[in-house]
Amino acid sequence: MLWRQHTVYRERAGGVVIRGEHVQRWISLAPSGRKDEILLRAGRILDGGTTAPARSETVVPLGTGTGELATACRRLLAETAADAAPPAPAAPGRPKRSEEPKRPGRKRKRMSLASWTILACVVGVVALYAYSTATTGTR
Repeated sequence: MLWRQHTVYRERAGGVVIRGEHVQRWISLAPSGRKDEILLRAGRILDGGTTAPARSETVVPLGTGTGELATACRRLLAETAADAAPPAPAAPGRPKRSEEPKRPGRKRKRMSLASWTILACVVGVVALYAYSTATTGTR
């Protein structure tokens, strides 16, 4: 039944990944680097089928039974599902002022090199006019 609802495949590092597209979650069982332990990681599947980084992980000794391993897997998947749940609506009260929409990228505006060049030319023309008017005098 597992292979009908889930996709099971092997990672490059040698671990096993189980993807549940219908619940938008994945879980990974991989060697932890220590003897007789495995690393369990769980995360979400994003729109388009890409996997998000692990939201929770734990190390489980291999000596534990399958019941304890299944309990650890269920706990990790439940934590992942809880993290993905939408936040609860705010309590009724005074509505918040809408903030100005933030643009990604630069934090503050900067003048480009062309703007500085034009500004310098205008200042130079005004200074040249003031200098020539002062030296020749107006009669």
